[in-house]
Amino acid sequence: MTYTDVLRKPTAVRGPRSVTLLAGCTLTALIALIAVVSLVWLPYGADDTSGGRLAGPGDGHLLGTDKLGRDLFAQLMTGSRIAVEAGLGSVLIASLVGVTLGVLTAFAQGWLDDTLAAFLDILIAFPTLLLAMLVVAARSATLGSAVLAIGLAQSAIVARLVRILAKRVLAQDYVTAARTSGTSWPRTVVGHVLPNIWPTLVVNLALQFGLAVLAEAGLSYLGLGAPPPNASWGRMLQEAQATFTTAPAGALAPGILLVVLVVGVNLIADGLRDSLDPATRRRRT
Repeated sequence: MTYTDVLRKPTAVRGPRSVTLLAGCTLTALIALIAVVSLVWLPYGADDTSGGRLAGPGDGHLLGTDKLGRDLFAQLMTGSRIAVEAGLGSVLIASLVGVTLGVLTAFAQGWLDDTLAAFLDILIAFPTLLLAMLVVAARSATLGSAVLAIGLAQSAIVARLVRILAKRVLAQDYVTAARTSGTSWPRTVVGHVLPNIWPTLVVNLALQFGLAVLAEAGLSYLGLGAPPPNASWGRMLQEAQATFTTAPAGALAPGILLVVLVVGVNLIADGLRDSLDPATRRRRT
């Protein structure tokens, strides 16, 4: 093997990673663009029923109308905004709560460490749907309630991951030496723990975004998400199931966009994992 061959080998394996990340960013950016546009422009209002019941594409309605006469394209645009808000809001809550709990529990030792680990496992096993029902009962069926419930459910997953990663970092000799020399635990976290766990954490949060979008759609399908006239993709699927044989676009369109967004985010997570994980890079090169 020549020196030129050695230089070419990483380039050969970098292509698939770049394609995966590019494809994920493209799909996700498409939905994000629709969501941003929906903030400033919609072809019809959310409660505009002037289009006629189950009208086909045409006559000013790109994809037709639903059973109430609302424009499907306008509903899809609004649904994209709700999906992005649900994903970002849930991940924000999960990261803030999960990282804080994970770092704090990483410093625990002995029986306290075992107790906290068991507590996190119990939280992870707690059904997201049941937690959403409890939150909705305490508040109301809104998008904010759904985001809060999903974010709290995901925070336990993030906390357990951060705890495991942080413990590995804290067990390193250079961290032990730093703590022995008198370095405070906040400086240890900022200077050593977070810089070493963020690549894996970012990938996990990207995956949690896709799961949050699916969870919000499921909650909206059950009537626990954004209330009418907000057009969540999950609510659109629920409303269109009765007319699927006569007007399939009402169910296919939100389903396709939901798949596009989730697949796009998962491709981003896969691309980030390959790009940020040193072990993966060494294995592939």
